[in-house]
Amino acid sequence: MAELLLELFSEEIPARMQPRACDDLKRLLGKALKDAQLEFAEMQAFATPRRLTVHVTGLPKAQPDVSEERRGPRADAPEKAIEGFLKSAGLTRDQLEEREEKKGTFLYAKIEKQGAPTADVLAQVIPQIIGTFPWPKSMRWGAASKTTESLRWVRPLQSILCIFDGAVVPFEIDGITSGDITYGHRFHAPEPFKVSGLEGYAQKLEEAKVILDPIARSNQIIKEANTFALVSQVEIVRDDALVAENAGLNEWPNVLMGSFDEGFLDVPDEALTATMRGNQKYFSLRDPKTKKLTNKFLCVANIQAPDAGQAIVAGNEKVLSARLSDAKFFWEQDKKIPLETMAEKLDAITFHEKLGSVGEKVQRVAKLARWLGEEYGIGEPAANEEAAKLAKADLVSSMVIEFPSLQGIMGRYYADQQGKDPAVSKAIAEHYAPQGPSDDCPTDGISVAVALADKMDTLVGFFAIDEKPTGSKDPFALRRAGLGAIRLIVENSLRVKLEDFTARAFGHHIDNHFYKGMDDEQYKKAQERINIKDSGNLIVFDVPGFLTDRLKVQQREAGVRHDIIDAVLANGADDDLVRVVSRINALNKVIGTYDGDNLQTAYNRAASILRIEEKKDKRQYADQGKEELLTEPDEQALYHAVWRMSNLSEAAVHKEDFEGALRVLAALRDPVDRFCDNVMVNADDAAVRENRLNLLNSVRKSIDAVANFSRIEG
Repeated sequence: MAELLLELFSEEIPARMQPRACDDLKRLLGKALKDAQLEFAEMQAFATPRRLTVHVTGLPKAQPDVSEERRGPRADAPEKAIEGFLKSAGLTRDQLEEREEKKGTFLYAKIEKQGAPTADVLAQVIPQIIGTFPWPKSMRWGAASKTTESLRWVRPLQSILCIFDGAVVPFEIDGITSGDITYGHRFHAPEPFKVSGLEGYAQKLEEAKVILDPIARSNQIIKEANTFALVSQVEIVRDDALVAENAGLNEWPNVLMGSFDEGFLDVPDEALTATMRGNQKYFSLRDPKTKKLTNKFLCVANIQAPDAGQAIVAGNEKVLSARLSDAKFFWEQDKKIPLETMAEKLDAITFHEKLGSVGEKVQRVAKLARWLGEEYGIGEPAANEEAAKLAKADLVSSMVIEFPSLQGIMGRYYADQQGKDPAVSKAIAEHYAPQGPSDDCPTDGISVAVALADKMDTLVGFFAIDEKPTGSKDPFALRRAGLGAIRLIVENSLRVKLEDFTARAFGHHIDNHFYKGMDDEQYKKAQERINIKDSGNLIVFDVPGFLTDRLKVQQREAGVRHDIIDAVLANGADDDLVRVVSRINALNKVIGTYDGDNLQTAYNRAASILRIEEKKDKRQYADQGKEELLTEPDEQALYHAVWRMSNLSEAAVHKEDFEGALRVLAALRDPVDRFCDNVMVNADDAAVRENRLNLLNSVRKSIDAVANFSRIEG
């Protein structure tokens, strides 16, 4: 077995593209080796700012030999047919075998094909991979080749190192010939050197001031940063993505500490961090006790400076000072403008061409948030409305225009500066949340009302203009909005009726924007897109159904079995998500326990008999058993057990004690067993038979009222 080492050395690869490039290289090379029937033990890929490297172990030195038997024409076939077969098989007539079959004597060829050397295969597949590599963005450079167009690569490709089993795999692509040469750090060790395998390659690179493994570079940054923080008695503002980005920018990372004028600390911490991170890739440092930022920062250099980095730090401090001056100017100017004045400018920003401006969206959200306070007691109606009207005002602020990630955050600071109710200020900051599964979910009433109204307005609006998510496409992040709405509802135990909520949101859209210029037919189509049906009251199915589907995804990701989720939702959509989750949790807790096993057995025995007889009779048994037709003690016992347990279960369901309801129904196991073992269901008397089947239906129906056990596996 042998190893392959491939390095593609180029100008600087953007840090954001390096992880995907590693994955793509492994995927493409792995597929090529598999297609060539070359098995391998392990494949690793590494990226530095200037190189993409893959290492494969356990490769055979040649493809396996292939033996193929091919059936040809009849032995007495025309000579030309036989000659054609011989030519395709690469054999002579005396190398063929004749076999007697029912339809005559046929010729057979046994073709032995020797496997090609692995090096030859690699020399063919690697140039193909390089030539078709799927960079998100790539470029051409230099003059075109005489035979092909110039190579496209993320940045100009300088050299290719390709070693298999200690020897160079020879090939050429766009004038670049493969070899055993690579280069070290651009400044510390730019001289070329030879390598013969991964061990010597990685060691020589490190001697040449290049750390090959991005994880090792990240760890180096963290280690040095922690040392600076410990000595200076400060705390690093944790940012794993920034660590990875710096590891992708530096082949030989060296962490340095700088400082800036304390006067800049008047600017909100988030703005300072955004400036340092976004513009300069610096790490912010804070006081471990107060958690407020200090006037120190960490930067990462790609060289080991002879003056211990003093000149580098001075240069970075100068650049950062200019950046922070801009941030402070934005902050001072924005504070002078009332949020209400900022909000007036939102009419000039388009939210969506069919859904109007951001200003119009704000008006819809404000009405919806007020309604949530009035109808469900979520927050305070007036405060909800005020917070919603101001929530997006900071989108026109200089600070947010410069740093979009600060939207909402800066609005809170401006609101505090202008003496707004702290709860209103908090709602402004939190109304985008939660934006992901790990994001904190708002809990204050006003924050919840505004955040929920904002997400529901977005969902209903885009559904109405037929911009629903399809497959993997979700350009308006509606799935994320749906999951955010679900978390707000479930984690805050909001008993919101989704149908009413959706209809209310749709009404505000009609009143507010896209009804303009809409004729009756267009209005009807808009209704159909969210499936509004008028039966006295507006009942909306599509958006609640979308949220229910998102809830399924959320519950599966939380570790709940899919069949348990289906069992709860099988009997029709419930637009109270809190109740749905409560049912799922109860069933999940009971399944697999003693009571759960009894309940499942009772259901399966009753449902199995019914399924067989209903198919035979081509009808469904949907009634209850009649007591006067019961003749056997065990069917009488089952009748009374079902009546008693159903009443207890219904009472528990009414109190939303779904676990209690399931455990009560588990007591049906014994009477169901005795009925099935001792009572002849298919009695000669048709009325008695029908009554017994209806009695089994009462078992099925009682359990289905809590969860449809036909969906439970096992």
